[in-house]
Amino acid sequence: MPKVMNDKECTNTFKSSLSERDFLRLSEFIHNEFGIKMPDSKKVMLESRLQKRLRCLGIQSFPEYCDFLFSPEGMNNELIHMIDVVTTNKTDFFREPNHFDYLVQKTLPVLMTGRGAGINNTLMVWSAGCSTGEEPYTLAMVLSEFAEKCPGFRFRYMILATDISTRVLDKAKQAIYDHERVEPIPMSMKKKYLLKSRNRSNDLVRITPALRESVRFRRLNFIDGDFGMREPMDIIFCRNVLIYFDRPTQEMILNRFFRHLRPGGYLFLGHSETLHGMDVPLVQVAPTIYRRPL
Repeated sequence: MPKVMNDKECTNTFKSSLSERDFLRLSEFIHNEFGIKMPDSKKVMLESRLQKRLRCLGIQSFPEYCDFLFSPEGMNNELIHMIDVVTTNKTDFFREPNHFDYLVQKTLPVLMTGRGAGINNTLMVWSAGCSTGEEPYTLAMVLSEFAEKCPGFRFRYMILATDISTRVLDKAKQAIYDHERVEPIPMSMKKKYLLKSRNRSNDLVRITPALRESVRFRRLNFIDGDFGMREPMDIIFCRNVLIYFDRPTQEMILNRFFRHLRPGGYLFLGHSETLHGMDVPLVQVAPTIYRRPL
């Protein structure tokens, strides 16, 4: 295995270029294994993002890096780092806020009255492609607020948050954010669900333990089998993730989502994503919001 350098050493040394041959080798592998489309226009991006991995490993060229990556040792030790580098992780608290309005005003009342979701059994919510945790923690805040407005019974929910990147999952589990990141959270929720650092000069906050306990994180590749889930979901949030896949892969993933949704369950997609023209048996109930028929 190449010698791994520390962060300071990673910032200096040589700079290698990615040839067309090595780009094709990597892009085909990324698409086949993870479903992520990697057209020619992404060559510069891929080269730039992988440069640091070469420096950290002390590898002098991309052909040498590819040979290591595709070796048994590389598959065990480097593959996970390569995917962390390749994946894009853009997210915010309360991103696309109309979705959370619809969740509270429409989705939750329908699921509660229809089959007692959250009352007779735990409401199951999946944040698919959760990145650094802003979406699942937003969902936890919204559901916690909803639960407080349900007098006479205990509203129960559980949030599963998944991503292919171990790097962002580690960040999400820590649940520590700077003040700029939490700016979109309403002040009333900041006071209830965020803890300030004891060090007054520290500009960081952390999600409260009770809220963290309602979210469990797991690494998941959308291309792998049936996702390994035992319980069906009532709600799936998969927003601004499908745009990184080609159309056949999108349709395959969406049909897997369908199979993991309870009848009557809801799927929330990103603002630029649609099921239009796809063979997926979900019914649109609002812009970018779909439901599995009962």
